[in-house]
Amino acid sequence: MLQPHRVVIAAFPGVELLDVTGPAEVFSVATRVADAGEPGYVVRIATADGGPVVTSSGVRLMADLTLQEVDGYVDTLLVSGAVTVGQEGVEPVLDSGIIDWLREAAPRTHRMGSICAGAHLLAAAGLLDGVSATTHWLTAARLAADHPRVAVDPDPIFIRAGRVWTCAGITSGMDMALAMVAEDHGQDLALTTARMMVMYVKRSGGQSQFSVPLAVPTATGDRIDDLRVWLGEHLTDDLSAEALAARLHLSVRHFSRLFRQRTATTPAAYVESARLEAARRLLQESDRSLPEIAAISGLGSVETLHRSFQRRLGTTPAEYRRRFR
Repeated sequence: MLQPHRVVIAAFPGVELLDVTGPAEVFSVATRVADAGEPGYVVRIATADGGPVVTSSGVRLMADLTLQEVDGYVDTLLVSGAVTVGQEGVEPVLDSGIIDWLREAAPRTHRMGSICAGAHLLAAAGLLDGVSATTHWLTAARLAADHPRVAVDPDPIFIRAGRVWTCAGITSGMDMALAMVAEDHGQDLALTTARMMVMYVKRSGGQSQFSVPLAVPTATGDRIDDLRVWLGEHLTDDLSAEALAARLHLSVRHFSRLFRQRTATTPAAYVESARLEAARRLLQESDRSLPEIAAISGLGSVETLHRSFQRRLGTTPAEYRRRFR
């Protein structure tokens, strides 16, 4: 008989409860509804000392073992996240013990992933260098600023980059776990699991976790922020870096540097995201044709609309409308 798939979820004080229990429940339900003979999953929660941790909600979470007791090969290693809220805004919690342990455990792990601000821990351990990653929209700019070698995309619900998975956090951890079940056992088991949990069958990783303008916190009197507001109302205008820089009376180089510092992305990428969001909203909420949507959103042509959807979302406009309308 095949051995069950070993899942270890690392937790520490202050973690979001659902970051841990959400994926754990998906793997548990998948095991219960799997056909006889399917290996299923064994989920274990690991903490620094093996004792309980108090989550952000105040609920105590019991551990199964210490981090150092996680020996041998791990099929899936997940790290949950935690944030603090203070005068400086939302800050990801960086637990040095977890970071050191992640570096040590990574070589003997088949697949690893983060939930919410857990991406900051993977990045601090050097495990996101050179790959695309996402995290909760509130801390995405901080992740990009602290780790320039990570290609941060604040938009998707989850991203898979080889053996590394990252997600937006909270409920999206369940979407990511469901996608892992589909990868391990096929879409049928994932579908059965989703039905049992009364979940959306497959909330695509390409669905936006938050609106593009709101994904970057606002700042009163900030020229870049004012420009973003204007941009959202003029998607059909010339929004090249040259045109936007001229609007702020800045050189293209200086403007591009300021824009990236403020938004953790390039002007071109931001414009495409804003136009893509407008197109997605029209697909979800209207009966407009694809040529109309391409024109209204500023993408111009149906060909460009298709190309943007395939590159950024991995799907077609028609398929997106079918799934999310």
